[in-house]
Amino acid sequence: MIELLIADVDGTLVTHDKVLTERARLAVRKLHDASIAFAVTSGRPPRGMSMLVEPLAITTPIAGFNGGLFVHPDMSPIEVKALPADIVPQVMRVIEERRLDVWVYQGSEWFVRKVDAPHVAREQWTVRFPPTVAPDFSGVSDGVVKIVGVSDDLPAVEACERDLRERFGDRVSAARSQPYYVDVTHPSANKGAVVQYLSQRLGIPAEKIATIGDMPNDVLMFARSGLSIAMGNASPDVQRAARRVTGSNNEEGFADAVERFVLGKG
Repeated sequence: MIELLIADVDGTLVTHDKVLTERARLAVRKLHDASIAFAVTSGRPPRGMSMLVEPLAITTPIAGFNGGLFVHPDMSPIEVKALPADIVPQVMRVIEERRLDVWVYQGSEWFVRKVDAPHVAREQWTVRFPPTVAPDFSGVSDGVVKIVGVSDDLPAVEACERDLRERFGDRVSAARSQPYYVDVTHPSANKGAVVQYLSQRLGIPAEKIATIGDMPNDVLMFARSGLSIAMGNASPDVQRAARRVTGSNNEEGFADAVERFVLGKG
């Protein structure tokens, strides 16, 4: 019954060390052999997913920034959903009030205030391109696709997510893509909207779409798809929001889910 699988990347498709395993590659190949389309979506910028295109033979639109920017597999743009320029500085202030670091993504650029701030080095290694250091973000407001609040104070990150939702309501989409990241994007740039977009563009009914992820921002795409699968490393709340639960991303949970739940081999 499934005609399309949409997968989150970090914590789902790749391991904790950001490795795409051979078994995960083989699972996607089995999808192609069964005429089931495969797509990826992530809080990452699109160019941070370009290394997946060739090994997974991706031909579908790639949804970066949680759907804030759709690109073709060759990274040429399809559609962009930028935050309103007047909201950008307000979002930054709310994040800073919780003492989180601020990252800003504008087009293909990634701006940080300090290159040695927490998680910058790991993010650079993950997406495979360096940030631009901008101690003052006052000139960065037009065309901003995503703002991230970053901290290892996980309760502060959760509280910041709540603050952003209370302050801006449906004018933004605010959700944690990792326990230490809260992503702020255009209100229609969320993973639920990604499912709707790909359903319309590929002509596949939502009930024939499967989704798989591990974080709170994946719950929106669970609600829009016919089959939802949570990773074993997901929180209990995320697991309860899905119809199926697989193993963790370090235990080939993605490949297991493809074989058992999507292809029906289990």
